[in-house]
Amino acid sequence: MTDVIQLLPDSVANQIAAGEVIQRPASVIKELVENAVDAGAHTINVLVVDAGRTSIQVIDDGCGMSETDARLAFERHATSKIRKADDLFALHTMGFRGEALPSIAAVAQIELRTRRQSDEVGTCLTLSGSRVDSQEMCSCSVGSSFTVSNLFFNVPARRKFLKTNTTELNNILTAFERIVLVYPEICFTLHSNGQELMNLRAGTLRQRIADVYGRRYAQDLLPVNVETALCKITGFVAKPETARKKGAHEYFFVNGRFMKHAYFHKAVQQAYERLILAGAHVPYFIYFDVNPADIDVNIHPTKTEIKFENEQAIWQILSAAVKDAIGQFCEIPQIDFDTEGRPEMPAYNPVAVPVEMPHVDRNPQYNPFKEKASRNWERLYEGLPKQPDQQEQSLFTAPQDKTPDLLDEAPVSEQPVELTDVSPLHYQYKGRYIMTAVKSGLMIIDQHRADVRIRYERYMQQLADMPSSSQRMLFPEVIEMAPSEAVLMEEMLPALTAVGFELTPLGPSSYAVNGVPAGIEGLNASKLLQDILASSVPLTHDSLSINHQVALGLARHAAIPYGQQLTNEEMDVVVNNLFSCDNVNYTPDGKAVLCILPQADIEHLLA
Repeated sequence: MTDVIQLLPDSVANQIAAGEVIQRPASVIKELVENAVDAGAHTINVLVVDAGRTSIQVIDDGCGMSETDARLAFERHATSKIRKADDLFALHTMGFRGEALPSIAAVAQIELRTRRQSDEVGTCLTLSGSRVDSQEMCSCSVGSSFTVSNLFFNVPARRKFLKTNTTELNNILTAFERIVLVYPEICFTLHSNGQELMNLRAGTLRQRIADVYGRRYAQDLLPVNVETALCKITGFVAKPETARKKGAHEYFFVNGRFMKHAYFHKAVQQAYERLILAGAHVPYFIYFDVNPADIDVNIHPTKTEIKFENEQAIWQILSAAVKDAIGQFCEIPQIDFDTEGRPEMPAYNPVAVPVEMPHVDRNPQYNPFKEKASRNWERLYEGLPKQPDQQEQSLFTAPQDKTPDLLDEAPVSEQPVELTDVSPLHYQYKGRYIMTAVKSGLMIIDQHRADVRIRYERYMQQLADMPSSSQRMLFPEVIEMAPSEAVLMEEMLPALTAVGFELTPLGPSSYAVNGVPAGIEGLNASKLLQDILASSVPLTHDSLSINHQVALGLARHAAIPYGQQLTNEEMDVVVNNLFSCDNVNYTPDGKAVLCILPQADIEHLLA
């Protein structure tokens, strides 16, 4: 019987290792840029074509490599960062495993041009699928220039599972941001298909954050600075009013390395307890400086999961530091007793003749709360298309084909929904729910979710076949965004224009909002657009999913808010419009709109 265990060829072993380290073009950029940082570069330029599918080039002015080092760098476990196992607990570099370059070479075609300051000529090395094609002397600048072409050319299954160019470019920008935020003293540039996306000059950390996310964003940051025997914590947290449900930029860095840490994230969130809404997140950029012997970064190939020896103690230090930063921002000014040179305040004199106040005419019988609101509720839906065959239908004469949908999907009851009166009275409970009687029991409708469903379907219809209706703004607003959001905005621009937005690009990452869809003039246009971008999932960006995100974002912001008091006529309009929708039971994101409390259950409760 022959032996069955064999050593894998190096080319196969490298492809297996590459599966853990190189997952997409963003992984290549991360590894090459980190190597450039370790090489002491002052300027790093990144150029990608087709989101890295066709070409990735990383150019740095670091120390460069000799002819021998350039060839040896592509061998597995060849590294200049460590020499022995104990060095793993004294790391001061980004890389140390010696796996990145051989992993990239295993699944791509590479050309390396590198030269040291002391060398007159450089080295040009070309590889394809871990095989060295050529190595020769060349003329090049000091530093290194890596060109990675045709990523996953020899692994078609991996290449097939790459996402769209927009998604992959967003991943590249995310990986790039995690590095540039750590090294504000280094100049970075990023180009995509010849277009400049980032041009970051050297400066302070606050300047770097402003260059990446906008100057308005940096104005809302509060400094964090604490130093103890266990660690040093610096960085910034945002003011409570900047909190939002999705899309908050949350970054932890330890010894210059990005990390994910749910336990420390909880410490930051608890510091904002009772200052922000439940479920909201506040941006933060927090940097830990810890003794390398007290952490272990050799847990996962991506090095984003890091283990701390004194985790609980650092949690308490972090929590106290964030609370102190927030407390200084919210602190009430102390009384200043230095009154020299200030105007004197007159002292109270009980015998002085009071100065006669001017006469003001007023109506003592006027009570604004007793006046009936003179608003036309139907104007809330002005500018939005109606269902062509049901626009004048009442809930009480709804077509029969709508009833089975309600019965099949009703969260509580499966009994037919029939109203007890042609013009029933509705009851609003706690400014949140519309309650109305039906033959099968009591129907309870969430007023905000119902309006979200109504507006969503009308916006979707408008995106499909209706011309836009826009309202010009008296004073245009300027919206600044991160480069990753700007890429997504460019793809969503046709859909936003179709619903009535008028946007003018002012630069690579900013737009002027000149007009908004009719009917939402009172909303904050900048915040609305930012929320739409934040809630857009960058996985599939076909026209249908883009329209869905735009329509849902508009519907959420324009819908009736919780706490708004409605008259019976207004509630009747909401109910009628809800039952003209294709889906009356759930919001577009799957939340229940209504439920029915059966009559039998009510009688049982009161038995």
